[in-house]
Amino acid sequence: MTFISDRFGLVWIFLGLCCLYLICGCDRMDENLAGQAEAGPPAAGDTLIIGSGADAVTLLPVLASDGTSSDINGLVYNGLVRYDKDLNIEADLAERWEISPDNLTITFHLRQGVRWHDGAPFTAEDVLYTYQLLIDPKTPTAYAERYRQVASAQVLDAHTFRVRYHKPLATALISWAFSVHPRHLLEGTEITKSPLASHPVGTGPYRFVAWKRGEKIVLEANPDYYEGPPYIHRVLYRVIPDASTMFLEMQSGGLDYMGLTPLQYAMQTDTPAFRRRFRKYRYPAFAYTYLGYNLRRPIFQDKRTRQALSFAIDKQEIIDGVLLGLGQVASGPYKPGSWVHNPEVAPYRYDPNRARTLLAEAGWQDSDGDGVLDRNGQSLSFTIVTNQGNDQRVKAGEIIQRRLSEVGVKVKLQVVEWAAFLKEFINPGNFDATILGWSGGIDPDVYNVWHSSKTGPGELNFIAFKNAEVDHLLEAGRRTYDQDERKLVYDRFQEILAEEQPYTFLYVPESLPVVAARFRGIEPAPAGIMHNFIQWYVPAEEHKYSR
Repeated sequence: MTFISDRFGLVWIFLGLCCLYLICGCDRMDENLAGQAEAGPPAAGDTLIIGSGADAVTLLPVLASDGTSSDINGLVYNGLVRYDKDLNIEADLAERWEISPDNLTITFHLRQGVRWHDGAPFTAEDVLYTYQLLIDPKTPTAYAERYRQVASAQVLDAHTFRVRYHKPLATALISWAFSVHPRHLLEGTEITKSPLASHPVGTGPYRFVAWKRGEKIVLEANPDYYEGPPYIHRVLYRVIPDASTMFLEMQSGGLDYMGLTPLQYAMQTDTPAFRRRFRKYRYPAFAYTYLGYNLRRPIFQDKRTRQALSFAIDKQEIIDGVLLGLGQVASGPYKPGSWVHNPEVAPYRYDPNRARTLLAEAGWQDSDGDGVLDRNGQSLSFTIVTNQGNDQRVKAGEIIQRRLSEVGVKVKLQVVEWAAFLKEFINPGNFDATILGWSGGIDPDVYNVWHSSKTGPGELNFIAFKNAEVDHLLEAGRRTYDQDERKLVYDRFQEILAEEQPYTFLYVPESLPVVAARFRGIEPAPAGIMHNFIQWYVPAEEHKYSR
């Protein structure tokens, strides 16, 4: 998993691969798409200006765990495979592959003629180097686990790469969607000090041009891309942390793409003038927002306390008041309606009386009459930290703060700039509780987020959840290809999370992107609207920017 970017409808995001950001369930477009003007023929040129709620952290995929970095890396780099618009695995840098009958060996046949952005040829040596980089203990990456399952990796020739596993791994093939890194530029260097972190060189459809930190990142079309150069000549990411400011920029023509807030979608975009200039989309995100508890903190180590906090929070109030109904209550880490979701696990409904009972059972009482519960001289008070630039999380935090105060829990809310939020709070585990979100991939394997071995600095189980049965289930779930067997495994996993409540699962949001009307070729699909981005275009007579 990985954190969700605020731009494409999100939050911290988790992907099946940890480096892809896929949104499923694109079963509905906004009605304002009807009656679009007939498009002229595809023409190369123009610029897409994207509003981003946060700056990138690093443009080396092996080190990146934030949404903005991953979005940009997805345009600069390629993997061996990828998801197509219908979320099926298809070829990328690998032209084809064979899987052995025992599911332990994959042989990839790589595309010939692919070149890195600096002109060097792409070969199987780059794939081997990327694998070695991922498993190197000196590499501070959150993504090593799947690659540590590999028994051997070898280059058979310049365009053939073979990997063999110790045991079957359900996510083996899609794990090779991870961005391939350039061996000739990175080998022998200290990865954390590489200049490629701020000036990446990939094989993807867009080449890096410039990064002015805190302000903008500029990419331009790769004329030598193996699928052909993208029509849109330039992509410019503008960093605008405040959603209201971003929307004003969109209306004034300073942006072409952003993720709308529910308020903007429902109340501020339903006018003839807006519909003439923009196209908005709506579909359920494969994502969820949660309140996560740092289980290293003593006040959260009794599950009855965590259960009580969940009962004290009115999730529907958050959905109605913050999302304006554009979302649904979450009961766990999987999207309702997906095959892996366990409908027998009921979400914690708002029940303040039940919350008070559980808190009393856990030993919390107001011994000094100040309105705040305490136990053994310690008050039941903590700080929720969340990131700047996401008003939905901040407003949800305010509602949570108010509801918890009604059952005797004192909560402070701290909002922090994104880069500092990660560096100073999340990555070192220096927080009490946090409001964040994960975006899910297609495969239900969430080993990196929930396994007890993933609680170290910079790893994704940053709340330090440890449960022996969950460890066993996560290990079993990734070892079988049979969906019915996996379903049983992940059903039980969800039951344990519901009992333990390491998170209060809050809501599943809807994605609400909006794009300037001059852009054509947009094809809504289960993978969202960005899956065919290299085919987006602006008719020549509608070009807005010459470069």
